[in-house]
Amino acid sequence: MLVKQISVFVENKPGRLAEITSLLADANVNLRAVSIGDTTDFGILRMIVDKPEVAEKALKDAEMAMSVTQVLALAIEDVPGGFSKAVKILSQNGVSIEYMYAFNTGHFGKASIIIRVNDNEEAIKTLSDNGFILISEEEIQAN
Repeated sequence: MLVKQISVFVENKPGRLAEITSLLADANVNLRAVSIGDTTDFGILRMIVDKPEVAEKALKDAEMAMSVTQVLALAIEDVPGGFSKAVKILSQNGVSIEYMYAFNTGHFGKASIIIRVNDNEEAIKTLSDNGFILISEEEIQAN
């Protein structure tokens, strides 16, 4: 249940983010989730998209500095402590979360989270064994 995440190095200058998102729009790629972390000079734009292969080709063709990594998409109870339960179970099983961000899916009544962890296989097993719902790349592409 791994999902492709596209990360793009973004110079911190006017118009750069518009350039990247326009490039994806022109390729008919829809953003499903997005996060940007920045410093004074640059940022890392992390995206989950409906057509990862198309997005990757468009970005490479435009000579953008980018990479593709595998992350987990998790549907959790949308109640106080819902995410805490997942984090606690992962921690108890030796899985560290490197970063996370939220997104919207068709899983009504659930909050949807993208997580990057140090051990995908252990995280998938641990979360599945404890009744958490992992969202597939196909589900993300279909919504």
